[in-house]
Amino acid sequence: MKTFDLPVEGMTCASCVTRVEKIISNFEGIKNVNVNLATERVRFEAESNTINLEKISAALKEYGYELKINESTQKEADENILSENDYYTKLKKEFALALILTLPVFIINMFMDYKFFNEILPLNSEQIKKILFILTTPIIFISGKRFFSASLNNLKHFTADMNSLVAIGTGSAYLYSSIVTLFPEIFISSQKETHVYFDTAAVIITLILMGKLLEHKAKRKTNDAIKKLIELKPKSAIVIKNNKEIQIPITDLQIGDIVVIKPGEKIPADGIIINGKSFVDESMITGETIPVEKNINSKVIGGTININGTFNFKVTQTGDNSVLGQIIKLVQNAQATKPPIQKLVDKIAGVFVPSVIVIALITFISWLIFSSEHSFSNALINFVAVLIVACPCALGLATPTAIIVGTGIGASNGILFKNSEAIELAHKISTIIFDKTGTITEGRPEVSEIYPFNIDKNELLFYAASLETKSEHPLAKSIVEKAKELKINLTSPETFTNHSGFGIAGIVNNIPVIIGTMNLMKEYSIKLNNLESKYEELSNQGKTIVSIAIDNTLKGFILIEDKIKTTAIEAVSKLNDMNIHTVMLTGDNKLTAEIIAKKIGINEFKAEVLPEEKANIVKQYQNNRNIVAMIGDGINDAPALAQADVSIAIGTGTDIAIETADITLLKGNLINVVKLIELSGKTIKTIKQNLFWAFIYNTILIPLAAFGILNPMFAALAMSLSSVSVVTNSLRLNYKFRKK
Repeated sequence: MKTFDLPVEGMTCASCVTRVEKIISNFEGIKNVNVNLATERVRFEAESNTINLEKISAALKEYGYELKINESTQKEADENILSENDYYTKLKKEFALALILTLPVFIINMFMDYKFFNEILPLNSEQIKKILFILTTPIIFISGKRFFSASLNNLKHFTADMNSLVAIGTGSAYLYSSIVTLFPEIFISSQKETHVYFDTAAVIITLILMGKLLEHKAKRKTNDAIKKLIELKPKSAIVIKNNKEIQIPITDLQIGDIVVIKPGEKIPADGIIINGKSFVDESMITGETIPVEKNINSKVIGGTININGTFNFKVTQTGDNSVLGQIIKLVQNAQATKPPIQKLVDKIAGVFVPSVIVIALITFISWLIFSSEHSFSNALINFVAVLIVACPCALGLATPTAIIVGTGIGASNGILFKNSEAIELAHKISTIIFDKTGTITEGRPEVSEIYPFNIDKNELLFYAASLETKSEHPLAKSIVEKAKELKINLTSPETFTNHSGFGIAGIVNNIPVIIGTMNLMKEYSIKLNNLESKYEELSNQGKTIVSIAIDNTLKGFILIEDKIKTTAIEAVSKLNDMNIHTVMLTGDNKLTAEIIAKKIGINEFKAEVLPEEKANIVKQYQNNRNIVAMIGDGINDAPALAQADVSIAIGTGTDIAIETADITLLKGNLINVVKLIELSGKTIKTIKQNLFWAFIYNTILIPLAAFGILNPMFAALAMSLSSVSVVTNSLRLNYKFRKK
């Protein structure tokens, strides 16, 4: 299956979203169709060798939508985000024409009954009507063409949307006024002066176009975070070719190239420094404000800025595969998905427009039959008002605009959401389970002390480190590194057996060696020589104790310390203040785990936990009706992360476990756990505010329009402003989160 992510033009409201999704879903082999009104894009999965994008495009075109199938590269997609598209340019021209012609229509209509105006423009009412007709016609058929074309397409397929409401409303006012102007004899029997409503039609179209223009500009602002990330990509890079420095376009950069970086320059790709040193500002990627020191063998991230030194680095990843490319892709993926709350809104939108048309027809008939004057004019005006005020644009924008802003804020703070469901659920978390190593601690264990018994320290370390060379465990690596530091020559073990969660066993120089927990020692019936009391004494330090048995006798302990992150205590304290239950899982013994838990203020801990037990522990908390978040490194904790309601991976630099968890924290700063919960809460609160105003707006204004209290021109203004207000309220998230 391949994922397609393509622009769609011509969508105007929530009804369009539902229709586009339905059309594309009807094609065989297509799954998971998601349309985003705010970004004007569609994402779906299909088998790339069987799907025919041309047929999908043709099917959408019948309904007035244009699928841009030629956007084949990420570069083209980026350029589309950064530049003003054709839709916006065309919209500006249509609005400008409508505004120029509407102003005289509005002024003439407002002052035509005043004496001073008649002196300036000495024309009778019939002549004025014809002038209004001439001025309004281009507004209807040029500026308003988009509404009528879409409405006719809808009519062919027995559907309706926002365009239908505008076209029926303004078309009715224009058609009636045109008949009155061009064929006045039809109404000659009437005792009253016949009114025309050219101003109503003209002003409505102008105001709706103005609203669309403001809405489009505001929607583009919601993409500011993505734009900033895209703009981090430099245009060119200086590489060394044949011992010469050559400037090449960034698109020509390849893995293995040697790139020269000077002070103040952007790093064009991911890589490893091969000479030189500097400090690099990685804040735009990780959210960390303090520049990071870089030396030989340090990893650098594309898009970050070199501060003061000069260095050369070898390219390891470019383009979409770089950290920056993955971040952009992940944010866009999250923005393309729909939270459950939006799926409900889409269902409502599917029946909303037909319901409004029925209400408008009932309003028209009721005014025509039951009003004291039985006035066709009043019935028409109220019919138009109901149609115009009920356009469901705000409903379609309420959720996606808030999601876009929320995911953008997250990205700028080093918090990457994989999907919008994670944003909706994160603020409901009631229990957070932390893996200890690499999450609460730095994940870089170091040997702090060695306690040999009846053996030389270096000899003890020789046997332990030699056997540990076959292990991939972080503790094993720290023992091997300590031996290398002391320049102890190691040998390869003859045999090696791994006891997951307990330790290892094997033969070194024909002597059996056991390394691990005291339980493993007892399982192998190792002679302990009354060292249990020493083991208990050392356990009070809160460090990991590795027992070493050589030739079936306990010969010593190695103490390994993995420092607690400086942010752990503050983060756990804030989570406790938020009434979130905190749990720590560790393979360490109970006493060590208890000491660490007390240091950081964890509510509960579980010690001597095997990797395969973590998922069951998550399930136990879920069974107590908790919304459980699991925080781990995204690889070793995969089963537990998969089981959790919200999975959070700790990523560092280029080792981001993007595919593992719902949320990835680019750096190990645990304060970001608090931030992501707060961001989720504020985003969902904004969505609810948007939906409340969208629904309450229709609930209040549709009855007002039906009872003749709301003029159609004010209805058009209110409708336009409702969409703009929803987008603007979403943009307020930036201010609210920054203020926090």
